Amino acid sequence: MNKVPVTVRGRELLQEELKQLKSVDRPTVITAIAEARAHGDLKENAEYHAAKEQQGFIEGRIKEIEGKLSHLQVIDVMAVDARGKIIFGSTVELLDEDTGKEIVYRIVGEDEANINEGMISYTSPIARALIGQNEGDVVSFAAPDGEKHYEVIEVRYI
Repeated sequence: MNKVPVTVRGRELLQEELKQLKSVDRPTVITAIAEARAHGDLKENAEYHAAKEQQGFIEGRIKEIEGKLSHLQVIDVMAVDARGKIIFGSTVELLDEDTGKEIVYRIVGEDEANINEGMISYTSPIARALIGQNEGDVVSFAAPDGEKHYEVIEVRYI
């Protein structure tokens, strides 16, 4: 399997979620199953079936995170000499040339992407257009609602 790029923060978030699942969620659902089992007939015991379903979700998520962690390529943007270029992990301030609005994005891995927090996946059309560009460059790319044009105002490595 190919290595999956992730920021230092992204790896830490996955590790924290795994720790939460293993040390808190898993024991809680095991206790819930034991309590539901004590109520008797398991065929018609909704609490038991709900707890077993939750257990399946937790175990599946644990397996998924462990798999991801084994294939990560952690990229520390502060340790890379990018010489002002936009790279994976960069924080980029842009000016939308059509609206005049300033936007700040950070280019991250797919698991970290959250547009509401300004985190965009390196596989997104805008990130693919931005990577390799410098401050002052104008970037154009095809978005779902038409062609977009952004000027790169600032590139930060934080």
